[in-house]
Amino acid sequence: MRDAFAKFEAAGIKLYALSYDDQETLTEFAEKQGVQYTLLSDTDSRVIKQYGLLNQQLSKEDAFLYGIPYPGVYVCDENGTVVSKFFHDSYKKRESPEILIDAALGRITIDETAPQAVSSDDGIRIMAALHGGNGSLRQGIVRQLVTTFELPDGLHIYGEPVPQGLTATEIRVEGPDGLVTLPIEAPPTTPLHLKALGIDLNVWSGTVNLAIPLYPVGELVSECRPIDEREVELSVHVTFQACTNETCLLPETRSLTLRVALEEVDVPNLPIHTGHGQREGSYDSTPAMKRLIWRKIRKNPLRLLQFIWNRKRMERRSKRES
Repeated sequence: MRDAFAKFEAAGIKLYALSYDDQETLTEFAEKQGVQYTLLSDTDSRVIKQYGLLNQQLSKEDAFLYGIPYPGVYVCDENGTVVSKFFHDSYKKRESPEILIDAALGRITIDETAPQAVSSDDGIRIMAALHGGNGSLRQGIVRQLVTTFELPDGLHIYGEPVPQGLTATEIRVEGPDGLVTLPIEAPPTTPLHLKALGIDLNVWSGTVNLAIPLYPVGELVSECRPIDEREVELSVHVTFQACTNETCLLPETRSLTLRVALEEVDVPNLPIHTGHGQREGSYDSTPAMKRLIWRKIRKNPLRLLQFIWNRKRMERRSKRES
């Protein structure tokens, strides 16, 4: 969010981040990390609970962790109405800022500098581009492999479902081990009746963006070791069948290849995270952790003892099972 802040400003989007850290922590963090947008402190998790964001996988027995929200984003319009939302069950998985901006604007905008490959044949231009994060892959950060069709007037491609014997548009991404791809995201189709053939189709026309979300896991880019290689290859296989308003053309498959950079993960400046070859934050989190522990102890002194007891109990159980 910090690195893409200028893009939010250019799009006229206000950005806020909410956490249960105290104001002192957020002030120090913003100054050290160069965060320019507003950070909001919700130490009692009051707003977090009102929005239904309290992480239910943690109980009060988890002491210092209880009260954190699920990591996610609400995108609202000028009237405060939620138009889109992005939530995950792990803080290690996040949407790219560019995907959030697209959700607010209602369109996909590909950066001209993004890694891309183009195929032009029979008047149909197809471009595959890695969208988000200046065209790099980082652990857990969701990018989009966007395939753009530029179709001449009067030409269409098919979406699902299609009559038997015809071919719906399909995009398959191949990459190294550790690259996770998610289901395709596509705009709505429009109905088309081919009178000469007596069939009904669901089609896209004009300029069409079909996006496959993807992200690397630790096997490819890890927060626990230096990056093995700086660049990887992605193969994009596009199968489609086009038609005019009267007849269907033959199906075809095109393959495009992208070279994509791998980038280090941002990690906190805590001993458990440092020394692994990642981008280490300039903010020392130790004082904030101490304040958090003291805040929790003041609020409920017995909870610290309960937390220690539970930890010891889990350790004994682990030893027995091993």
